[in-house]
Amino acid sequence: MTSPRLILMGVSGCGKSTVGHSLAQRIGVPFLEGDALHPARNVALMAAGTPLTDADRTGWLDAIAARLSGLGPDEGLVVSCSALKRAYRDRLRASTPDLHFVHLHGTPAVLAARLRERQGHYMPAALLDSQLATLEMPSPDEAVLTLDMTQTVHQLVAHIENSLDQHTA
Repeated sequence: MTSPRLILMGVSGCGKSTVGHSLAQRIGVPFLEGDALHPARNVALMAAGTPLTDADRTGWLDAIAARLSGLGPDEGLVVSCSALKRAYRDRLRASTPDLHFVHLHGTPAVLAARLRERQGHYMPAALLDSQLATLEMPSPDEAVLTLDMTQTVHQLVAHIENSLDQHTA
Protein backbone atom coordinates (compact mmCIF):
# COMPACT_ATOMS: atom_id res chain seq x y z
CA MET A 1 0.00 0.00 0.00
CA THR A 2 1.35 3.46 -0.86
CA SER A 3 1.44 6.04 1.89
CA PRO A 4 -2.17 7.12 2.40
CA ARG A 5 -3.35 10.50 3.58
CA LEU A 6 -6.53 9.97 5.51
CA ILE A 7 -8.93 11.90 7.74
CA LEU A 8 -11.03 10.05 10.28
CA MET A 9 -14.05 12.31 10.67
CA GLY A 10 -17.18 12.50 12.77
CA VAL A 11 -18.60 14.13 15.85
CA SER A 12 -17.01 13.95 19.26
CA GLY A 13 -17.11 10.49 20.79
CA CYS A 14 -17.25 8.51 17.54
CA GLY A 15 -13.79 6.99 18.01
CA LYS A 16 -11.71 9.05 15.58
CA SER A 17 -8.62 9.11 17.78
CA THR A 18 -8.79 5.51 18.94
CA VAL A 19 -9.32 4.14 15.45
CA GLY A 20 -6.84 6.62 13.98
CA HIS A 21 -4.04 5.56 16.33
CA SER A 22 -4.70 1.91 15.59
CA LEU A 23 -4.92 2.41 11.85
CA ALA A 24 -1.75 4.49 11.71
CA GLN A 25 0.17 1.80 13.58
CA ARG A 26 -1.25 -0.91 11.36
CA ILE A 27 -0.32 0.80 8.08
CA GLY A 28 2.95 2.30 9.34
CA VAL A 29 2.29 6.03 9.06
CA PRO A 30 2.18 8.77 11.71
CA PHE A 31 -1.03 9.76 13.47
CA LEU A 32 -1.98 13.38 14.07
CA GLU A 33 -4.56 14.24 16.72
CA GLY A 34 -6.36 17.10 14.99
CA ASP A 35 -7.62 18.47 18.30
CA ALA A 36 -3.99 19.18 19.25
CA LEU A 37 -3.90 21.88 16.56
CA HIS A 38 -6.82 23.87 17.97
CA PRO A 39 -5.67 27.26 19.25
CA ALA A 40 -6.02 27.86 22.99
CA ARG A 41 -9.04 30.12 22.40
CA ASN A 42 -10.96 27.28 20.70
CA VAL A 43 -10.12 24.85 23.49
CA ALA A 44 -11.30 27.38 26.08
CA LEU A 45 -14.56 27.95 24.17
CA MET A 46 -15.29 24.25 23.90
CA ALA A 47 -14.31 23.57 27.52
CA ALA A 48 -16.80 26.27 28.54
CA GLY A 49 -19.52 24.56 26.49
CA THR A 50 -19.53 27.14 23.68
CA PRO A 51 -19.88 25.66 20.18
CA LEU A 52 -17.28 26.76 17.65
CA THR A 53 -18.29 28.85 14.65
CA ASP A 54 -16.99 28.54 11.10
CA ALA A 55 -14.69 31.49 11.84
CA ASP A 56 -13.34 29.76 14.95
CA ARG A 57 -12.50 26.67 12.91
CA THR A 58 -10.71 28.49 10.06
CA GLY A 59 -7.22 28.60 11.58
CA TRP A 60 -7.55 25.04 12.86
CA LEU A 61 -8.52 23.71 9.44
CA ASP A 62 -5.66 25.69 7.89
CA ALA A 63 -3.21 24.10 10.36
CA ILE A 64 -4.41 20.61 9.45
CA ALA A 65 -4.29 21.43 5.73
CA ALA A 66 -0.73 22.74 6.13
CA ARG A 67 0.38 19.51 7.82
CA LEU A 68 -1.16 17.47 5.01
CA SER A 69 0.16 19.60 2.16
CA GLY A 70 3.62 19.63 3.74
CA LEU A 71 4.00 15.87 3.39
CA GLY A 72 6.59 14.54 1.01
CA PRO A 73 5.49 12.44 -1.98
CA ASP A 74 6.05 9.16 -0.11
CA GLU A 75 4.77 10.29 3.28
CA GLY A 76 1.41 9.24 4.66
CA LEU A 77 -0.58 10.54 7.59
CA VAL A 78 -3.74 9.61 9.49
CA VAL A 79 -5.51 12.61 11.04
CA SER A 80 -8.47 12.81 13.39
CA CYS A 81 -10.62 15.81 12.45
CA SER A 82 -14.35 16.27 12.90
CA ALA A 83 -14.68 17.74 9.36
CA LEU A 84 -18.35 18.34 10.10
CA LYS A 85 -19.22 20.38 7.02
CA ARG A 86 -18.67 19.76 3.34
CA ALA A 87 -16.90 23.13 3.09
CA TYR A 88 -14.39 21.95 5.70
CA ARG A 89 -13.78 18.69 3.84
CA ASP A 90 -13.43 20.56 0.54
CA ARG A 91 -10.90 22.92 2.15
CA LEU A 92 -8.83 19.94 3.30
CA ARG A 93 -9.15 18.19 -0.07
CA ALA A 94 -7.92 21.35 -1.82
CA SER A 95 -4.66 21.07 0.13
CA THR A 96 -4.24 17.36 -0.54
CA PRO A 97 -6.02 16.03 -3.65
CA ASP A 98 -5.35 12.35 -2.78
CA LEU A 99 -6.93 12.73 0.67
CA HIS A 100 -9.33 10.00 1.80
CA PHE A 101 -12.09 10.47 4.37
CA VAL A 102 -13.61 7.88 6.69
CA HIS A 103 -16.72 8.94 8.58
CA LEU A 104 -17.31 7.10 11.85
CA HIS A 105 -21.04 7.40 12.37
CA GLY A 106 -23.36 6.40 15.19
CA THR A 107 -26.60 7.18 16.93
CA PRO A 108 -26.91 10.16 19.27
CA ALA A 109 -27.61 7.78 22.19
CA VAL A 110 -24.42 5.76 21.67
CA LEU A 111 -22.37 8.93 21.15
CA ALA A 112 -23.76 10.51 24.33
CA ALA A 113 -23.02 7.34 26.33
CA ARG A 114 -19.43 7.33 25.08
CA LEU A 115 -18.96 11.00 25.93
CA ARG A 116 -20.29 10.49 29.46
CA GLU A 117 -17.67 7.76 29.98
CA ARG A 118 -14.77 9.71 28.46
CA GLN A 119 -12.31 11.28 30.84
CA GLY A 120 -9.54 13.80 30.38
CA HIS A 121 -10.92 15.59 27.32
CA TYR A 122 -11.94 19.24 27.24
CA MET A 123 -14.94 18.65 24.96
CA PRO A 124 -18.04 18.36 27.17
CA ALA A 125 -20.89 16.00 26.29
CA ALA A 126 -23.16 19.07 26.27
CA LEU A 127 -21.71 20.08 22.87
CA LEU A 128 -22.79 16.86 21.17
CA ASP A 129 -26.15 18.30 20.07
CA SER A 130 -24.47 21.30 18.43
CA GLN A 131 -22.02 19.03 16.61
CA LEU A 132 -24.85 16.81 15.37
CA ALA A 133 -26.74 19.90 14.20
CA THR A 134 -23.63 21.15 12.36
CA LEU A 135 -22.78 17.79 10.77
CA GLU A 136 -23.42 17.67 7.03
CA MET A 137 -23.48 14.02 6.13
CA PRO A 138 -21.06 13.30 3.28
CA SER A 139 -22.66 13.25 -0.16
CA PRO A 140 -22.15 10.30 -2.51
CA ASP A 141 -20.00 12.46 -4.79
CA GLU A 142 -17.50 12.93 -1.94
CA ALA A 143 -16.59 9.22 -1.96
CA VAL A 144 -16.36 9.13 1.84
CA LEU A 145 -16.26 5.71 3.47
CA THR A 146 -18.93 5.73 6.21
CA LEU A 147 -18.65 3.08 8.90
CA ASP A 148 -20.75 2.17 11.93
CA MET A 149 -18.72 3.30 14.93
CA THR A 150 -20.11 0.47 17.09
CA GLN A 151 -17.92 -2.06 15.30
CA THR A 152 -14.75 -3.05 17.14
CA VAL A 153 -11.59 -1.05 16.52
CA HIS A 154 -10.13 -4.12 14.82
CA GLN A 155 -13.13 -4.39 12.47
CA LEU A 156 -13.04 -0.68 11.64
CA VAL A 157 -9.29 -0.75 10.92
CA ALA A 158 -9.75 -3.82 8.70
CA HIS A 159 -12.55 -2.11 6.72
CA ILE A 160 -10.48 1.03 6.25
CA GLU A 161 -7.36 -0.89 5.28
CA ASN A 162 -9.35 -2.92 2.74
CA SER A 163 -10.80 0.28 1.28
CA LEU A 164 -7.33 1.83 1.01
CA ASP A 165 -6.03 -1.31 -0.69
CA GLN A 166 -8.81 -1.03 -3.28
CA HIS A 167 -7.93 2.62 -3.95
CA THR A 168 -4.23 1.91 -4.42
CA ALA A 169 -4.56 -1.35 -6.38
